[in-house]
This record gives sequence, structure tokens and C-alpha cells, in this order.
Amino acid sequence: MELSELRVFLKVAAERSFSRAAMKLHRTQPAVSQAVRRLEESVGERLFDRATKDATLTDAGRVLRDYAERLLRLSEEAEIAVRDLRDLRRGRVLIGANEASVHVALPLIARFRERHPLVHVDVRRVPARQLGAEVAQGTLDFGVLTFQPAEPRLGTILLGQDELVMLVPPSHPLASQREVTLAECAKQTLIAHNDPSHVRDRVLRTFEQHHIPTNIVVSLPSLEGIKRAVGMQLGVALLPRRCAEAEIARGELVALAMPEIRLRRQIRLVYRKGGERSHASAAFLATVDEKKPDEKEKEKEKEKTPKAAAS
Repeated sequence: MELSELRVFLKVAAERSFSRAAMKLHRTQPAVSQAVRRLEESVGERLFDRATKDATLTDAGRVLRDYAERLLRLSEEAEIAVRDLRDLRRGRVLIGANEASVHVALPLIARFRERHPLVHVDVRRVPARQLGAEVAQGTLDFGVLTFQPAEPRLGTILLGQDELVMLVPPSHPLASQREVTLAECAKQTLIAHNDPSHVRDRVLRTFEQHHIPTNIVVSLPSLEGIKRAVGMQLGVALLPRRCAEAEIARGELVALAMPEIRLRRQIRLVYRKGGERSHASAAFLATVDEKKPDEKEKEKEKEKTPKAAAS
């Protein structure tokens, strides 16, 4: 049963005439009759009563007409859906990130949404150690990581840097300082994330290496909860600076550098190289990969400098 045959059948049923249907379809009457005959052979039933002057549907023809109309509507909807994917009027971008790195993804999502507001961006919380494998397998379109993934089939785009800082409320005695030592930090009431992570392990190991005990008395399950607790003066917290940029800018929290830890991290977007990529994920990758206007100007200036020096 071919869709083209169903279209011919429906046109004959609508016009109640083989000849009028042929005219409307710009086909010969024998070609229309042949298409209907093939359809009748396919379903094993007569679809039109040949004894009548007009093309009257049989019981089987009336049943098939209802299904044929639904099938053709579904076919049209399928074509529109696929075309919408190509034209980015629908689709989905699936990104994996942990709670800290999602802050880096938000500006990228905002830029992408300005151009493609109908595409659904789905960010899922995935442990960093699983991200590389899931992107390589195609379970995720992208991942946000602070280290180079081990999987060889992945490409990366550098998004920026981040550093670990000690967050304190503006009223804290240390708030006027630019940096803080491990010894000073150890004297504070620390609020920590109770999820195990690479950053948490490295911080605790650094304190142990300096033989300085930590004073963790509050553990919370989310970064937002930790920042709010610091703002309520329940203690201080060691967090990546990017997680609290908004609160720092508003003056709600103060970030103090910790030179003895020096936990600076390169934040990168990882994606699968090669293979099929959806139109939506290809558009997202293009949005992330493009250089900002000010970055392009800086590169132009760098290109001009050697020439000027040589002359």
C-alpha cells in the first residue's frame, strides 16, 4: 500500500469520478484506474462500486478512506516535523554538567536561545567522572568539564578559567582582606558540600599535607544552600568563584583568594568528534565555537603588531 495510491484513491472518492480525479491530479484516467486497482489488490477488496454511474465507495472503501486520511495527515506531520528540525523550529540539545559547572553553561545557553528560542535545551546533572563516557557514547550532546577527558573521540572547546575562593559575608572580620591563608581558614566554621568530588578531595588533602585540621561543622547538599548559609553568617565556604559571581557582584558575598591551594581550573565544553549530529546540537556547537567580536579584534591587533615592528 503506497501513499501515492492512497492519494489517488482519496481524490477519486472526493470527486466521485475517475475522470475528474485524473484532471485534478494531472494524470490520465487509465493511470488513475490502475492505481486504484493496485490498491484494491493490496487490500483484497473492491473499493468502488463499478455498477454505479459515479464512483461510489463500497463498505471497504469507506473504512479505508478514514484510515487513508489519517495516514496522509501523519505523513504530512512527519514531513513538517523533520523540516522543523532542520530549520531549528524544534529539537533538543542535551548537556551534562555538575552543579558547579552549570554556571559556566548558562551564558552559552542564553546566547543560543537568543537565536533559536524554539529549541529545548536540557541540562542534566551528571557526575564529572561519567561525562566523557556519556558524550562519547552519544547519550549526551555535550558536557562541561574542568579536566581533559580520557576518551580519544572527544573534542574540547575552552570556555574559561575558574579558581577556588573562600566566600564570606560582607560583615565578616576577614572580608576586607584580598586573600586568606589555610591557617586562617581553619579557624573558621566551614560549610561544605556533602557530595564527594575531586575538588573536595583535593582541598581536604591540602589541609592534611599542611597538618592543619579543618573545622567542617555544616554539610549541605547544594551550592545554593551553601551560599545562602554563608550569607546568613552560619560560616564560610570554599567554592569555585564562578558559582557565586552574581552574589559577589551584588555585594552579598566576598571572595577571598587562597594562594596556598591555587586550585585554578580550565573549564571546557566536550563534544563527540565525527558521527551524526542533530541540527540543534550542530547549531549549539557553532554558537559556542564562534569568537566574540572583541576577541576577533584582539587577534587582528596581534597580527598587525609584528608587521609594524618589522617595518
